[in-house]
Parts: sequence; C-alpha cells; structure tokens
Amino acid sequence: MRAVLALPAGRVAKWVVLVVWVLIMVAVFPLASKLFSSTNNSLVGYLSRGAESTQVEELKKQLSTGSGQRVVVVYERAGGIRDEDTAKAKTDLAEVVRRYPANAGTASSVTPSGDGSALVFGFTLPSGDPAKEGANTGKAVDETRELVGQGKDGLTVRVGGPGGVLADQLKSFGGLHTTVLLATIAVVALLLLIIYRSPVLWIAPLISVAFAAQGGQAVAAAIARHTGFTVTSGSAFVLVVLTYGAGTDYALLLIARYREELRRHEDRHDAMKAALRRSGPAIIASAATVGIALLCLLFASMNANRALGPVGFGGIAFALLATMTLLPAVLVICGRWVMWPAIPRPGGQPESKDEHRMWHRIGDAIERRPRKAWIGTLVLLGALAAGLFTMNLGLKEVDGFTGKPEAVEAQELLLAHYPPGITRPVQVISNTGQLDAVLGVVRDTPGVANAVVTGKNDTIGQITTTLRFAPDTREETGTLHSLRDRVHQVRGANALVGGHSAILIDVAESNLDDAKVVIPLVLLTILIVLMVLLRAVVAPLVLIATVVISFATTLGLSAVVFQELFGFAGVDATLPLQAFVFLVALGVDYNIFLMGRAQEEARGIGTTAGMRKALAATGGVITSAGVVLAATFAVLVSLPLVAWVQIGFVVALGVVIDTVVVRTVLVPATTMDLGDRAWWPGNRVGRVAVPRSRYDRIGAERDG
Repeated sequence: MRAVLALPAGRVAKWVVLVVWVLIMVAVFPLASKLFSSTNNSLVGYLSRGAESTQVEELKKQLSTGSGQRVVVVYERAGGIRDEDTAKAKTDLAEVVRRYPANAGTASSVTPSGDGSALVFGFTLPSGDPAKEGANTGKAVDETRELVGQGKDGLTVRVGGPGGVLADQLKSFGGLHTTVLLATIAVVALLLLIIYRSPVLWIAPLISVAFAAQGGQAVAAAIARHTGFTVTSGSAFVLVVLTYGAGTDYALLLIARYREELRRHEDRHDAMKAALRRSGPAIIASAATVGIALLCLLFASMNANRALGPVGFGGIAFALLATMTLLPAVLVICGRWVMWPAIPRPGGQPESKDEHRMWHRIGDAIERRPRKAWIGTLVLLGALAAGLFTMNLGLKEVDGFTGKPEAVEAQELLLAHYPPGITRPVQVISNTGQLDAVLGVVRDTPGVANAVVTGKNDTIGQITTTLRFAPDTREETGTLHSLRDRVHQVRGANALVGGHSAILIDVAESNLDDAKVVIPLVLLTILIVLMVLLRAVVAPLVLIATVVISFATTLGLSAVVFQELFGFAGVDATLPLQAFVFLVALGVDYNIFLMGRAQEEARGIGTTAGMRKALAATGGVITSAGVVLAATFAVLVSLPLVAWVQIGFVVALGVVIDTVVVRTVLVPATTMDLGDRAWWPGNRVGRVAVPRSRYDRIGAERDG
C-alpha cells in the first residue's frame, strides 16, 4: 500500500498521471455538462413506486381525466367581479381547453366566489415522461400566464396550483447551476489564496478539485439518465459544493504534510512520496467514511434520498482520486517554486517553529483541566441544542420560496375568497365495481366537503374530493389519513388516496421513515470504520458521540435562527436526514485527521502529550479546511428555495461548530482525560505500544 500511494510522485509516473487525467476529462466533459438538464424535480419522482400517492398517479394515466399537474387560474377585483371579467375568464378557459384537448374533460367551469370578488377555473395538464414533467409543466404554465395576462384596470389575474408551484420552482433553478459553480470556485480560490498567501500555490488544488467535480458530475448525469434514481437539481447543487469542499479539504491536508516533508528531503519526489505515505491513510479513511455514510442512503425508500447516495459517493470518490494522484503529480511537476514566497527548504525551520503558538496554548490549557473542559463544553453544546424542542418540521409548500412568486400569490387569492380545500382536490381511485360504495364512504368521512366521480373505465374509477381544510395543515393531514383508513376497509375496492396534498404527506413521512433506517446505519458503519482505522473501541465511541452531539447542537441552533432571524415558517422535511449524513460524516472527517495524528505521536510520547502535539500540528490546517468546507456549503444560502438555504446554512454552521468547538476542545479534552484508555482494548498503536505512564514512556524510549 505504501508503494502504491507513492506512485504518483514518481519521476515518470507524474507525467503519466497528468496525461491520464486530461484524457479522462476529455471523455467525461460531454456527459458532465448534461447533468442539470438530466435532473428530475417532479414530486412523484421523489417517492418510491410503492408509495400510495405514486400508485394513484400511475393509475390515473388509464383514465381520460389526465395525470399531469393541476393548474389553477384565479381572477380578483376588489370592487366585485364585472360581466367583462366573467367573459374574459370563459374565453381564457376555452382557449386552454383548445390547447390541451387531451384533458378537455378535466377542465373545471368558471366558478365565482361567494363574496362576488373572484373567479377561478382549473385544468389538468397532459401526462408524459415523468423525467420531463417539470419542463413540460413549466412551458405550459408560462404559456397559460402569457394567455391570461396579469390583469389590468383593477382586475388581478394569477396562475398557480400545484403546476404553478412546480413551474416557479423550476424557474428559480434557471441558470443557477452556473451561478453556484462560479460562486463555489470563487470562494475556494479566495480562501486558498488567503490560507497559502501565495500567488501560485492555490492554483494546484483548485485544478485538482475542478477535475474531480467534472468527474462527479459525469457520474451523477449517468445515474440520472440510465438508472431509476431521481436526481434532483438540489442533489446536483449539493454535489458541486460537496466535491469542491471535500476535495479542497483533502488537498489542504496533503499539501500541509508535503510542506513538512520538503524540510526533511532534498528531492521533492521523495518529499511527496513521504507525504502521501504519511497523510494518505488518514485522507483515504476520511473519504471512505463520507462515502460509506452516503451509500447508506441506498437503504432509504425515497428515490430522491436513495439517489443522493451514489451521486455524493461519486463526487467524494473523484475528490479522493484527484487528491491522491493528480494533485501530487501537479505539485511535483511544478517544483518547490510553487510554494513561493514561503518556499520550504531542507534543514530549514524546525517543524515545531511552524506550529502556531495559539494551538500550543489551547493544548496546554486543556491538559491542565481536561475533565472540566469537556464537561463545560458539553453543557454549552447542550444548551444550544435546546432549539430542537421548538423546531417545526411542517414547512408548507407555499412557504418554500424565499420570495413570493406568482403561484404563492394565486394561493393567497384562493384562500381569501374560496373554501380552503378547493386549491388541492384529493383523488381516490377504486375498482369500478365498488366505486359507489367507496364514494359513500368518502362522503361520510369527517372533513370532506364534496366528492364526485370524475372519470372511470371498465376497471377503475376516480373520485375527486374537496376537503374543508387549508393545504399543509394538521387538519388536512388528519383528514387524509382518516380517508385512507376508511376506503382501505372497503372490501374488493383496492381503493387508494392520492393527489398533490397526499404526495406531500407521503414525502414528509417517507423522510421520517428513512431517517429511522439510515441514521442508525450511518452511525454503525462509521463506528466500524473508526474501529478498523484506530484499532480501538473507546476512541471510536467517543468520536461518534461527539459528532452526534455536534449535530444536535447545530440543528437546535439552526431552528432558532430560521425562526427568529430568517423568518422561515418551518423546517423542510428533508433537512434532518440530509444534514445528519453530511455533518456526521464530515465531522468524523476532521476527527480522523486529529486522532490519526495523535495516535501517530502517541507511539513515542504517550496519549496526552501526543494529543497536545497533534492539536498543535493539525490545528491550523484543519481549521482552514473547516472554513473552506463551511464557505462552500454557505453558497447554497444564496439560492431562492428555503430547503437549499437551510441545508447550506446547517452544514456550514455544523462544520464551524465541529471545527472550532468539538475538534478543538471536546475531543482533545476527552482523549486527555481518558489517557491511554482511549486506545482500549489493545492500548497499542501500530507496532509500538502506547506508553501507559511516565515510567512506561521512559522504558519505550530506552528500548528505541
């Protein structure tokens, strides 16, 4: 393994590596450039085929009622609707029916509001390829908005409904992939320039992560095009920042070790070989931890969650591969001058002179009172986690935008003038023979305002139901659950309840179910990786506990920030699971770097002194890596959807907490308090025993 790790630093191999990477990039670029055109943002696509609402959407394709998105057009005049307003609405409806004849039967008539101030009609778009549903819906909604206009002379016209919401979501995606990519590159370049204070050195890691990002995007595009996974635009954005953030972190750690070795070796090739051998195992273990954690998402039931696993794994794999092959080759090809102006020379400043005095002071302070340090830190983190008790996971769909697009305005008009359930009708599918029986049960269900048969064939029929409650409320959710329970009991009906509200409920509940499966699996797999890496039980358990605490603190503090500062109405249902996977995996990353170095140093000077030296040696580079990763995820905060803002903020904040508090104080203090017991059961590191006491340390030094 040591020989394999050192290969990219060979005198001939470095050129071979560079050529191979260039050829890889030429091959993958056409596919990588198609990633964002291959994404699927359909809500139905998020779910598994086994979800009840998904089954309803499939069955609706057999009926003339259509199975596409529902679009609603609402008209409002403050002084009361006039005859010319009604005439315009009817003309608009006739044109919509003409444009979408396949679903003419599903278009509703123009319906006035009870207060006489509004009109509304709705229609269902044609069904088609689910992967293209978003693009088709966006085009149809844009055409409808152009047709009906925005209103004039006191008449307000807005196009919304589920189709309008999807169209506005897709519109918010437009051009953002370029914006996110450029912003991420700019952030990484700026931070590397600040960290290295070199006009040249930052270019090498940036080239490395840019190549890795192209490879990761090619993998994601292949997954989107050739598998049954649903790769969303959100997953694609996360892939970009994850690859750049993690890849830059790995590059920082390798370059830091390379600089150390350049002071020990005359030949830069030998220095890089030593750097790869000494830092490679920790970097590989860290990448493996993140990759394995992401692959645990394959056990999720939601298509969108499952897809994020292999998509993220592809990005991490390319980031690791580029760091361990391309980056060393580029650095060795460039030579020492790439470090200018602070060029490391053999026999130059001793390593201890380069270690920042601040990290020495922190290590000394923790060593004096390690138990008080970790207990005090736990109390602080626990207090910050209290926001978990006030966190609201019920983010409404219309509250999912950071602004107010037209679909949200349409929803507000509808709720102001019509019964709340009119905005999202519920569809019940039943066998034709039991359709009347199911219709009776639906009408008798508390909370149902109206139910009519809107289509049937020889095998199945559809009942369209209006509820008495507003969308995304507890009352609506309770009614839908009750409706499902009741129609499921009709023998021989095989009745299913779907519709847009049912889809959203299934998405939220599937996320909670996935969390119950994936979270324990992530913890278990990471624990196993840590045990194999550290060849111990106690230290891995401590590390797992610290990252879980860090996650709870981050989510609790974020919940308060979202509500009190950002003014969000709630937390997106996808946030806890995705944030957990990223924060736990990435948090363990930094602890692996720290504990790996501590274990290495403990071979000769004992656990406490080894941890103190490891903290001083890695403090600067790990903190720099944490800042880079946090800043790259913070790019997502600028996006127009609340779900992206939240995942970006939570991961960025979590990385900062983990880097500044957990890795700087909690882990070192806990390890120092445990002493050599941290490496139980073997109390051994590699081939050399960890000294158990001052007398054992003297004996170890005497024995060489």
